[in-house]
Amino acid sequence: MQKFLFGLAITALLLGLLWPWIDKIPFGRLPGDIVVERENFRFYLPLTSMLLVSALITLILWLIRR
Repeated sequence: MQKFLFGLAITALLLGLLWPWIDKIPFGRLPGDIVVERENFRFYLPLTSMLLVSALITLILWLIRR
């Protein structure tokens, strides 16, 4: 458990340090993301983005445990 928390802390630190560059990656609205815009309302469901992030995390965890 300690290794996991340490790895999570290091990952958060690296993401925080690299955020100015990560923020510029055009990863925003992908095809398949649901956007509903009304007069005083905006709903955004990043369905495709969530699936890609989930697949990436699953692949990384699978490689680590192997």
